[in-house]
Amino acid sequence: MKRFTIILVLSLISISAWAQAPIETSITEVESKVIEWRRDFHQYPELSNREFKTAEKIAAHLESLGMEVQTGIAHTGVVGILKGNKPGKVLALRADIDALPVTERADLPFKSEVTTTFRGVETGVMHACGHDTHIAILMGVAEVMSKHNDFAGTIKFIFQPAEEGAPPGEEGGAEMMVKEGVLTNPDVDAIFGLHIGSSQPINTIAYKSQGLLAASQSFEITVKGKQTHGSMPWGGIDPIMAAVKIIDGLQTIISRESPLTQEAAVLSIGKIAGGVRSNIIPEEVQIVGTLRTLDKGMQAMINRRMKEMVPAIAAAYRAEATIEIDKGYPITYNDPELTAQMVPSLKKAAGDNRVFEIGAITGAEDFSFFAQEVPGLYFFLGGMTPGNTTPFPHHTPDFYIDEGGMLLGVKAFVQLTMDYLGS
Repeated sequence: MKRFTIILVLSLISISAWAQAPIETSITEVESKVIEWRRDFHQYPELSNREFKTAEKIAAHLESLGMEVQTGIAHTGVVGILKGNKPGKVLALRADIDALPVTERADLPFKSEVTTTFRGVETGVMHACGHDTHIAILMGVAEVMSKHNDFAGTIKFIFQPAEEGAPPGEEGGAEMMVKEGVLTNPDVDAIFGLHIGSSQPINTIAYKSQGLLAASQSFEITVKGKQTHGSMPWGGIDPIMAAVKIIDGLQTIISRESPLTQEAAVLSIGKIAGGVRSNIIPEEVQIVGTLRTLDKGMQAMINRRMKEMVPAIAAAYRAEATIEIDKGYPITYNDPELTAQMVPSLKKAAGDNRVFEIGAITGAEDFSFFAQEVPGLYFFLGGMTPGNTTPFPHHTPDFYIDEGGMLLGVKAFVQLTMDYLGS
């Protein structure tokens, strides 16, 4: 009896190894397609809520795989639904699809030459945050899983627009997709997402349980003065001087009022605009910035102090100022139980010594809206060439991703999917 049991176990191991080989082959074979898709999306990027051609290409690919495809979700979002050969849990995999108003400098054969007008400014358009790689990776996963649908359950492939934020006056992104029911019919049990990193070595994965990424808020300040000739500043009220003092004052909320040993907080100004020429003190100045927080209590305190400080500082310089702070993105939170369950899957895909836990990051992600509704796991995929000591940051003209790390993204998603649906 013992001999029969041993033979049976060995036979099952052999069958399992034989069954696994085709999916590994499919993963390897899809790499060249993933790179080709990525280069196409990189060369022809589209801004938030304007990802029309991008969405068409994604939908055409999913349809070619025989999936049920939904389009027009949150304007340009695409969802593909793949059912296994027996009932089970519903898993969502997500990729963001929008680009940024950045003019590319990297010397690539597939460099973006696309230009547009963004908020009144002529600019280039570039996948300066790696969303092109996210799209291509998830398209590759869709192709692999459609060939190997001998799993229990359902996979929802969510291609989400406007992660970088909808244009002024518009809704968009993950929050809008949730409102429109992307996590229902069928109801999603869990969701996984990834982000490639230009400063993380390729073929590595980084993760953190619980709070991974900061809450993000944008704010706009309008400072009003009284226009006058530049040679006679006493004849008016200088909103530029008031704006400078406001910017300086806001930083003291972080450096002097926030308990930074408790959690990190960052306040940055991304735009200041006012005036038309050197000898005219203008009537109005606009300040635009972002606030990143990892603690809800600190966020509330900083918001309150910003609203108190901005008009008070302006008044000290005889100007008037108003501030508007949006509700922004919540903290990206990785469900602890789901994270503990799935880290072994990440290690299977990458190797034990290539998966590591990190601290919280002050970047932000609207994946957080999905993870507020269902258990989520969000992780980082390495995109930096080995030996590179000066990688360019995200959202910059020289941003660069090593395509050699993209295959691990496919492997990780496939392994997570098979293990989660099989658990």
